[in-house]
Amino acid sequence: MENERTTVPYIAFESALDKAERRERLHIFVIIFLITLLVLTNLAWIIAWNQYDYTTEDYSVEIDSGSGIANYIGNDGDINNAANSSETSDSDPETP
Repeated sequence: MENERTTVPYIAFESALDKAERRERLHIFVIIFLITLLVLTNLAWIIAWNQYDYTTEDYSVEIDSGSGIANYIGNDGDINNAANSSETSDSDPETP
């Protein structure tokens, strides 16, 4: 029973083959379309990000009293502690 072969009409075979070819063409078209969309969306993001002018500005903090410590938040979000404007933000006030 397992070895029995059934005959398939030629027209049914051709119709199944044509359907498979159409489905394959559709899949190839969808893959190419999705790759094109991926490239276009990445290009759009690159153009959008390059429209802004990212610059750094130099600024200084002046302390009214000579003994105070100026704590301010820099452009990068780090908290800078400086006893006067001549100190750099790289100095750590907790180290002796």
